[in-house]
Amino acid sequence: MKRKLLFGERMLLGDGTEAFNAVIPFRLRGSFTEKEIQHALNQIQAKHPWLRAIISYDENNIPWFEVPEPTLPIPIRTVNRISEDDWKGESAKEWQTLFNYEEMPLIRFVWIKGEEVSDMLFAFHHCLCDGGSAMAFLYEFLQILDHPSAEIGQENPILGIQDVVPSEILNHKGQKLKAKLIGRLAATAIKCIPVRKKAVEREKDYLIHWKLNEETSRELISYCKSQEVTVNTFLSAAVLHAFKKVRGEAAFNKVSCPVDIRRFAPQIKDDHIFAFGLMIVVSVNDKMSFTENLRWMQETVERKTSKLNPYITMMVMESAHDALKNFTRLLKNGKSSNDCMFSNLGRIQIPHQYKEFTLETIFSPSVIGPLGNTTTMVTSTFRGEMDFSFMGSEGYLPHSQALAIRDEVMKTIKLQLDPIAVL
Repeated sequence: MKRKLLFGERMLLGDGTEAFNAVIPFRLRGSFTEKEIQHALNQIQAKHPWLRAIISYDENNIPWFEVPEPTLPIPIRTVNRISEDDWKGESAKEWQTLFNYEEMPLIRFVWIKGEEVSDMLFAFHHCLCDGGSAMAFLYEFLQILDHPSAEIGQENPILGIQDVVPSEILNHKGQKLKAKLIGRLAATAIKCIPVRKKAVEREKDYLIHWKLNEETSRELISYCKSQEVTVNTFLSAAVLHAFKKVRGEAAFNKVSCPVDIRRFAPQIKDDHIFAFGLMIVVSVNDKMSFTENLRWMQETVERKTSKLNPYITMMVMESAHDALKNFTRLLKNGKSSNDCMFSNLGRIQIPHQYKEFTLETIFSPSVIGPLGNTTTMVTSTFRGEMDFSFMGSEGYLPHSQALAIRDEVMKTIKLQLDPIAVL
């Protein structure tokens, strides 16, 4: 089984010399053996062909996902658990470790082994899948780890754009012409945009992690409902406010927010191993108060989201493979135009209590890659607690400023939930 990488996947893959890795850490209370862990990993590989895949190149140097025979198992790296923060250091190590993807799968596993509590990490190349896909195979891994003979089904994998874009759109002459025209115009424009000769020196990467307790998380969700805005909009506003407060004129007043393609393309199932995403950019209006901004931003988000068209977007990108080099150069060497990427995975619907162990927490995923500004904030909610991972690099956002931004985000949350206590 094999398929060509789509434009976005090729962009994330790069040339193999720079890592673009995502990490999902989680904490289990219980005892395990490596044999049990390897069995669970083997079973999720058996369900998902692309978890077995390597990258091969054809005569035109085009990369393909290819499933080799026999199956190459997901490698396990075991380290002794010394402290509760070991997962942060191991996450950072995994960001930097290249995948030998022509000979090994694009996914690996880290077991931070303790006597009663273990932290575990799935690390995978971002070209393989997104956070939604990763949560699906994490859920399946835990099912098998708890019950080795559990049935998790079989994925019918996406084999190309034809499995996502309906044939009546993909083969429509007018739509094909439109996609090709937009692709050519974009390719020409990208080629003409001036960029630096060298990319910004990234310097040291870092991870800042924190949680809201269950009570505060519940109050925040209730507050957002009362304001008729999403938690995503509220947190985007809080992040933008924090960047402005900390960075002043250096702030861009722009946050990029991924939008799950599954909302618009039902062909992509929750358990599909797939990496393509959609994006919108949000800003605040400096002339409005925070609460006024929330409603204005919510309207903006809904308007922009309603205009997203995953099918045409994919067709445009697939018509522009010859522009990949220039597009990658623009992302790497172009001037940064947004403060950060902000992604809210929402409530993680994975059980926490199992027969053989307890899933104490899932830490929000982290990801760092070479395509420009690395500043990223990811949040998720598990067992009622909102969890934040804030990644960055000193060359783009100094660690001291990132800490100050975290503090400002927390101040904004506290101010909106408990104004009397703050004032």
